[in-house]
Amino acid sequence: MAPVLTSPLVSTQWLADHLGADELVVLDASVHTSGVGLGTTWHAAGDAYEQHGHVPGARYADLLHDFSAPDSDLPFTRPGAERFEQAARALGITNTSTVVVYDDSVGEWSARLWWIFRSFGFDDVAVLDGGFVKWRDEGRPVRVGALTTRADDPDTQHAFLAGEERPLWADRDRVERAVDGTQPAALVLAADETVLGDGHAPVVPGTTPIALRRIVDQDSNTLRRPAALADAFAPVFDADEIVTYCGVGSAACVDALALTVLGHDRVQVYDGSLADWWRREPELAS
Repeated sequence: MAPVLTSPLVSTQWLADHLGADELVVLDASVHTSGVGLGTTWHAAGDAYEQHGHVPGARYADLLHDFSAPDSDLPFTRPGAERFEQAARALGITNTSTVVVYDDSVGEWSARLWWIFRSFGFDDVAVLDGGFVKWRDEGRPVRVGALTTRADDPDTQHAFLAGEERPLWADRDRVERAVDGTQPAALVLAADETVLGDGHAPVVPGTTPIALRRIVDQDSNTLRRPAALADAFAPVFDADEIVTYCGVGSAACVDALALTVLGHDRVQVYDGSLADWWRREPELAS
């Protein structure tokens, strides 16, 4: 029987207690970056997963390629249902699995994969609070080397089906309607503006910046306590709808995760984020 989740987050102790449980699938969703702003590049971290270690039994989930749309001209565009199903099945995930996701950074990549799973109606998924950083720093076991998945197991080959996609994503038109007031929403920038670089258009007008340093505790790498999160989101929390965004839609998912922890159920992530917004700056942004 798969472990039961009671929160979008699980602690390192919870994961340690449940490692090896039937139908528990642990995913390392790490992505590595270089550069800043418009010069940022992204790299799948599968080599680091194998060479530098991972949670024992964890499988590497390639967010850059397998869990993104291959025909998009923007990085990390969310996949369609068929591609999502294929990527999940290849990792041995079924509709009765419990999935825990982590990364080796501040949680933006694990939060994005968590958001993708939820957007396709899969709720038995949680983010490891503190990620691999906290796991490793606590001296918990780490495995080095590749892990063979169950992709060839005939019992799991066709055992995962995506649900109907939920309205958890915002597109450019939705953001423009928020800006011009025809469909109000609080706009939240999750990226620290210092990492956006120079030489680009302005951020979305009317934005409230709530950067990850206010959401993630720098010492523990975990989400801050609910009272601190509530204080950070106080300027926008009473909005009927909140749209989070960042550079490419990754850090935005950490803010979305924190808002979910706080109980706000009308949150969308702007897929494409500033990488999309800056391609065609509208008149209302000038």
